[in-house]
Amino acid sequence: MGVIGYGIGVIGAGLGIGIAAYGATTSMARQPEVQGRLFTVFILASAFVEALALIGFVVALLG
Repeated sequence: MGVIGYGIGVIGAGLGIGIAAYGATTSMARQPEVQGRLFTVFILASAFVEALALIGFVVALLG
């Protein structure tokens, strides 16, 4: 049963990163001068989303 919960968590993480990437690329297309700062924020946000997916994995193993 824990594997199903982890699968749902990974789907959420994938959607989160996809939405963040869409927003970052759209913003870079509109204002190319903020590319460096925006890329840094995108990498940090992706790391946080992946961390949440790993927490979901640990909870699925413990539960």
